[in-house]
Amino acid sequence: MNKKIIYLDNNATTPIHPEVAEFMIDNINEYGNPSSLHTLGRRARALIEQSRQQIASFINARAEEIIFVGSGSEGNNTVLQSIACSSLRCGFDHCNKRKIITTSIEHPCIVETSKCLKDKGIEVIYLPVDRYGKIDLNYLEDNLDEKVGLVSVMMANNEIGTIQDIQRISELVHHKNALMHTDAVQAVGKIPVDVRKLGVDFLTLSGHKIYGPKGIGALYVSSQAHYCPLIRGGHQERNRRAGTENTLGIVGLGKAIEKRSEEMELDFNRISNLRNLLKQGIEKNIEDVHFNGHPEDCLYNTLNVSFSGAEGESILLYLDLEGIEVSTGSACSSGSLEPSYVILATGLDELWAHSSIRFSLGRENTEQDIVFVIDRLKQVIKKVRSMSTIYHKGKCNGK
Repeated sequence: MNKKIIYLDNNATTPIHPEVAEFMIDNINEYGNPSSLHTLGRRARALIEQSRQQIASFINARAEEIIFVGSGSEGNNTVLQSIACSSLRCGFDHCNKRKIITTSIEHPCIVETSKCLKDKGIEVIYLPVDRYGKIDLNYLEDNLDEKVGLVSVMMANNEIGTIQDIQRISELVHHKNALMHTDAVQAVGKIPVDVRKLGVDFLTLSGHKIYGPKGIGALYVSSQAHYCPLIRGGHQERNRRAGTENTLGIVGLGKAIEKRSEEMELDFNRISNLRNLLKQGIEKNIEDVHFNGHPEDCLYNTLNVSFSGAEGESILLYLDLEGIEVSTGSACSSGSLEPSYVILATGLDELWAHSSIRFSLGRENTEQDIVFVIDRLKQVIKKVRSMSTIYHKGKCNGK
C-alpha cells in the first residue's frame, strides 16, 4: 500500500488543477500553427488570444501588453537583459542608463543575470533587507540617480514569503525616470495583483506556480515602456518573442488563471488557517525555533522556520521518509550545499540558515495533513538534534 504524500512544496511547483488538466486534454489535438491563416491555425490563434485576455483581465492589463514566454525565468531575463542591449538597434530609451538596482533576496534567475550584466559593464546595486526581508526604502532613494535605467524588486519572496510595497517602490523609481520591474511569480494567484495600481512597467508570472502547466509564463510590458526582445528571429508575439507559441501550455495557463479568479479568495481564508495551525503547532511542540519572514506582510501559504541545531537537508530527508514533502529554500538553488542567501540576508548566521525549512501550502492540503505533519515533525527534529554535535539550548544565537 502506497504511503500518502503530503505535499508542502507548492512554492516550488504546484500540481495541475484537475480542470486545467481536463481543458488541456480537450485541446491537445489543436496542433495548428497559430501563425498559419488556415482553419487550424486560426483555431489555435483564437485559443491563444482567449488566454491572453484572461491573463490581462486578471492583472488589470491590456491584452496587447501580455507576452507569452517559456517561464518566469525567461521573463525576468528578458527584462534585465534589456538594459544591456544597443539603443541604436532597439530604440530602448533606457539603454544608455547603465545601472540597475535589485535586491539581495531575489530569485536566482535575477541574481545570476545581474552577475552577468555586471560582467558586461552594467553597474548593479543590491538593496539590503531588514530581519523580516523588507527592503530599505531609504537606501533605494539614496541610490536612485539619473544613471539608473531599471529597478527590479520581487513582489513576494519565494523562500520566506515576505511581500514588498511595490506600489511605493514604483513611485520612487518613476520619480527618477527609471523603469520598474517586479517578479510576481509567487504573488499572482495568491494575492490581488493590479498592474495599474502597482504602477509597474514590467511584471512576470508563471503557470506552474498557480496549478497550471510547466514551461509557460507571461510577461506584462506596459504600453508606455520600451521593450527589447531577448529571443529574436520571428514575428510571434508582435515581434517581441520569437518562436512558435506553445499553444497547449498557453491554453493551460489561461485556464489556471480562470480558476484562480474563482478560487483565490476561498484559498486565502482556508490555507491561512492551515498555516496558522502549523505555526502554532511548531511553537507549542518544538523549542529553539525561529520563524523567517515578515509576521504580517507575508504570503498566506508560506512558513519558513529555522530549527536550532538541526541541519535542513536532514530534516527534509527524514520528513520525506514520512511522506511529507518540503523544501530547504528555492527549488532553483537546491543543488547547492550553501546556506540560503535569502536567510543570511536577513541577518541570521549560517547555523540558523542551514537549519531552515520552507513549508508552502496549497489547495490540496487539509487540517488532517497539518496535524500529521506537526506530530512527525517534532519526532524528526528530536531525532536530528540527538545526532547533532552542536545542539544545545542557546547554542545557535545568531538571531
